[in-house]
Amino acid sequence: MSDAGLGGWPARRAMLSPERTAIVYQGQAVTYGSLYRRATQVAWQLRASGIEAGDRVGYLGPNHPAFVETMFATHMLGAIFVPLNFRLTAPEIAYMVTDAGIKLVVRDPSTAAVTDTKTISLDAYEEWLSLGSTSPVEVPVSSDDIALILYTSGTTGRPKGAMLSHANMIWNTYNLLVAVDVAGDEVTLIAAPLFHVAALGQTLLPTFIKGGCSVITPNWDVDLCFDLIAGHRVTLMFGVTTMFASLTQSPRWADADLSSLRTLMSGGAPIPVSLIRTYQDRGLVFCQGYGLTETAPGATFLEAAQSVAKAGSAGVPMFFTSVRVDAPVGTPGEVLIKGPNVTPGYWRNPSATSTAFEDGWFRSGDVAYADEDGYLYIVDRVKDMFISGGENVYPAEVESAIYAHPSVAMAAVIGVPDPRWNEVGKAFVVLRPDASLSLAELREFLLPKLAKYKIPAHLEIVADLPRTASGKIQKSHLR
Repeated sequence: MSDAGLGGWPARRAMLSPERTAIVYQGQAVTYGSLYRRATQVAWQLRASGIEAGDRVGYLGPNHPAFVETMFATHMLGAIFVPLNFRLTAPEIAYMVTDAGIKLVVRDPSTAAVTDTKTISLDAYEEWLSLGSTSPVEVPVSSDDIALILYTSGTTGRPKGAMLSHANMIWNTYNLLVAVDVAGDEVTLIAAPLFHVAALGQTLLPTFIKGGCSVITPNWDVDLCFDLIAGHRVTLMFGVTTMFASLTQSPRWADADLSSLRTLMSGGAPIPVSLIRTYQDRGLVFCQGYGLTETAPGATFLEAAQSVAKAGSAGVPMFFTSVRVDAPVGTPGEVLIKGPNVTPGYWRNPSATSTAFEDGWFRSGDVAYADEDGYLYIVDRVKDMFISGGENVYPAEVESAIYAHPSVAMAAVIGVPDPRWNEVGKAFVVLRPDASLSLAELREFLLPKLAKYKIPAHLEIVADLPRTASGKIQKSHLR
């Protein structure tokens, strides 16, 4: 049993609570004892396929118990787990498989084909797994060994593989457990994709280490979410803005049984205060956090005690992590992060690694300001900012104001060229059912809330907004 890495977790949890339910998936429950046996069988089958310490094993598909089993099995062998975004195109996936040097991929048959690499289809997964031994796997693993390679979205050129060590993921788990009172009876809904670090680091691993139950869904579905919360008495849930917004827009929202929920967590992008208040008005604890793939992901967190008074803030640095803003109090600047949860760098990309660090601090590329109490308010990505008439405009601030309009379901703002002002804002808005909105009405609504140069000069009503697999709005597609 691995002493230092994530691969030892299934054995330890099985010793402590073998009969507790670890995972529920499509009505089927898996206990911790069963999960340990199954992950061990997968590890032996991976070894039989030639996987050794340091090799890369990929997973391509929606959320599924096989993701969890394959991840832990890979770590038992001291190998590196590479979860792949199944919504990407075949050439995009092929680039990551080649860049990471993946030797074997466990793959859902509905996803893009992977060539030139050994593949285990989920159709054959149970039979393949059943041939593996249940004897303990003994491979020494150091906490500084790389556990995961997670590919970032690649806003500038090709995606980069952020390396995360076992220590990075373990310290992130400690950070989360300090910030949130995750309990042994936790029932956590995992509807965000596990190939992103937020669902993995902020929900699955903290729930697992406490012996709670993870209710896993293959994709995001509003009605299924309401059903699972009520049916399984879900206590903890993570989501991004679009997920939480879509729940409030459902006709079921007003009467939904949400009484079991103890904590809602959000991250990934600034979340409008009006949306947070909608949940708080239901008596729910809504905690916003901030982080990146490269920080495993937690950098700051707004704990429950301050979630009302500081609504809209991403909180303060997590317990074992240091965060600072490269600007005076109240002034926007770049967020810099240091701590045991921060990536050692990018896979086989020393130039990107050196560019990302400054005197030991990781440069996030995000803009925020800190208030006098040290609470961070995320303003936007550096790359999303545009300059109108010499003034910096941060779209996230404008979007938050637009979200407060009663006709608006979702909104995104980008900068577009303008002959007089260099750039002006253009708002893309999804309306609530049977609602209408004109540019003049929107501008009148925003005038008391924003400086004139921040108010969009253009409005386009759209049926939906392009989103990444994690639910973030894809500004590049709007541009």
